[in-house]
Amino acid sequence: MSPGATSEPARKAPIGGWRALFPPAQWLAAYQKKWLANDAIAGVTLAAYGIPVSLAYASLAGLPPQYGIYCYLLGGLFYALFGSSRQLAIGPTSAISMLVGVTVAGMAQGDPGRWASIAALTALCIAVMCVLAWLFRLSSLVNFISETILLGFKAGAALTIAMTQLPKLFGVQGGGHGFFESVVTLAGQLPDTNLAVLAFGLAALAVLLLGEKFLPGRPVALVVVIVSIILLSLTPLGELGFKIVGALPQGLPDFQLPDLRVRDVDGVIPLAFACLLLAYVESVSAARALAQARGYEIDARQELLGLGAANLAAGLFQAYPVAGGLSQSSVNDKAGAQTPLALVFASVTIGLCLMYLTGMLYNLPNVVLAAIVLVAVKGLVNISELRHVWRVSRFEFGVSMVAFAGVLVLGILKGVIVAVLVSLLLLIRRAAQPHVAFLGRIPGTRSYSDIERNPDNTAVPGALLCRVEAALLYFNVEHVRDAIWQRIRSTPETLTLAVLDLSTSPTVDLAGARMLAKLHSELQAAGIRLRLVAAHAAVRDILRAEGLEESVGDFGRRTSVADAVDEFQARLGA
Repeated sequence: MSPGATSEPARKAPIGGWRALFPPAQWLAAYQKKWLANDAIAGVTLAAYGIPVSLAYASLAGLPPQYGIYCYLLGGLFYALFGSSRQLAIGPTSAISMLVGVTVAGMAQGDPGRWASIAALTALCIAVMCVLAWLFRLSSLVNFISETILLGFKAGAALTIAMTQLPKLFGVQGGGHGFFESVVTLAGQLPDTNLAVLAFGLAALAVLLLGEKFLPGRPVALVVVIVSIILLSLTPLGELGFKIVGALPQGLPDFQLPDLRVRDVDGVIPLAFACLLLAYVESVSAARALAQARGYEIDARQELLGLGAANLAAGLFQAYPVAGGLSQSSVNDKAGAQTPLALVFASVTIGLCLMYLTGMLYNLPNVVLAAIVLVAVKGLVNISELRHVWRVSRFEFGVSMVAFAGVLVLGILKGVIVAVLVSLLLLIRRAAQPHVAFLGRIPGTRSYSDIERNPDNTAVPGALLCRVEAALLYFNVEHVRDAIWQRIRSTPETLTLAVLDLSTSPTVDLAGARMLAKLHSELQAAGIRLRLVAAHAAVRDILRAEGLEESVGDFGRRTSVADAVDEFQARLGA
């Protein structure tokens, strides 16, 4: 049985000590010889997929093509030492590459050396942030970015990235700052389109799309790269204005500390944080999807160490920020990867190519790299999911579109920040304005539920019954109090009882207790008695400490809304 299909029970005692921090100590102990061939084939396949893709992504980052290859070479190798996923593949991604390219452009001041140093420094900053996040157990930060936000962000990033590649497809210069200015610039240059380059690019696009549909997981991009190099080398196409990759340095990257320090570059910390956010969200999402399909679990906290190690290596060996992506990880998985050893085989294969085969890439046309990027970012736009969100919740769809517009209008870096702020504001809004349900008796029972959602429920004459479906905390207590008073004022009949069900309020802070005391005084002055029922133990403690039991009366956990109503109706009958 492969480790991907393992059926080992979740009840197994957790692994502790150094073995918990060093996953190879866990999976190597159970490694079987028959997995070696699967891992080797998957590694070679991943390398064949990764080399052309990394060349294309490096151009997005504004760096020489070999920097993208270095990302795959080092990122996967070091992730294999500390990552918890068995199939996740680490390398450059389209969104992070674009984020690095557009942001560093303003910092590098036109100096290629400074550009490379800032990119490497960003990777080192990400590594430090990963370690700090691991130490302070901040792996839950991924949960603060909703899928709805990411849906819009990815769509905006895809259009932004595509806009940088379309000039290469048409064989024109392109230019402009931002998405809309780039669109205008490209439109003005369309009369100068190089038809030979455009035809070649469209042919490459067609082959890549057909390969994606009929040969999923196969290195079709590598075949396109090889064929395009042969055509430009052996035919007159090379004389028709094609821009090519040119000479790549032969050999493995050198160990090299960035020439700059954090204090030398304004904006590198926000860039690193944005890259970390994207990298962690994308990596953990992909790792969880693969782990679920294979029947095991990943350690989200350990992923911080894996991602940190990968970016540390990238920053020290002339690369730029890396992450785990679903596309390359799917290639690794479908090719048969059983353990992270597949990443080691991929790195060895890439290393051999760097040492002996770089000269073969000289005549690789840039239009082919543009076609590879365009096909890759196509997967970032999930039209079916956008339609689903539109049907389910117009509000959530609007939130997604805010992130989408933020990326197009402000750029990817500020778009990330907008996405984070929108997520946080959405959380704050929901927490600050909890739903206050007003209750009615369910016919034929002693149970009570929201009368607005269940119009058949029966209201209790002379009584207002409500339930706050959230904790009562300092930032939402005024909303709750206002909602109750608004309901009282809109009720035409005279009320003499208000029952507040606390069964769905697991926590009440000091401000919440004081709000209840104030509400009791206000209602009492209006001739309305307040009853609190079904309070949790911790809630009862703070309410008693605040003195509410003496003023409001008993609010023990055994007292229900039905009990309070029965007492009220018995008094009326008497």
